[in-house]
Amino acid sequence: QVQVVESGGGLVQPGGSLTLSCTVSGNIDFSNVAITWFRQAPGVRRDPDWVALISYGVDPYISYNDNVKGRFTISRDNIKKTVYLQMSSLRRDDTATYRCNVDGHWGQGTQVIVSS
Repeated sequence: QVQVVESGGGLVQPGGSLTLSCTVSGNIDFSNVAITWFRQAPGVRRDPDWVALISYGVDPYISYNDNVKGRFTISRDNIKKTVYLQMSSLRRDDTATYRCNVDGHWGQGTQVIVSS
């Protein structure tokens, strides 16, 4: 069984920064799976929007949604089995519940509210 736990969300003012964590435990070869961060804004019924992706290996492939490019940075620590999402220059439209997907396994998410 695989457990995925996101943390680090909270209330932040526009222009501020937060770092989210996605920690994985259980029966999974963490160092050899790609991980994707998604987010879903409150009240939005469509599928979550993908935010950032990091593959695996010595030089992992990284990709960002255009909405966050240049403001968010994804990274991973295979020893800690954790993926991070560093968010800066936050905007009100970054308000959402952020979840990560690890080889098809989802966490419950962590809420980010950008408000003054």
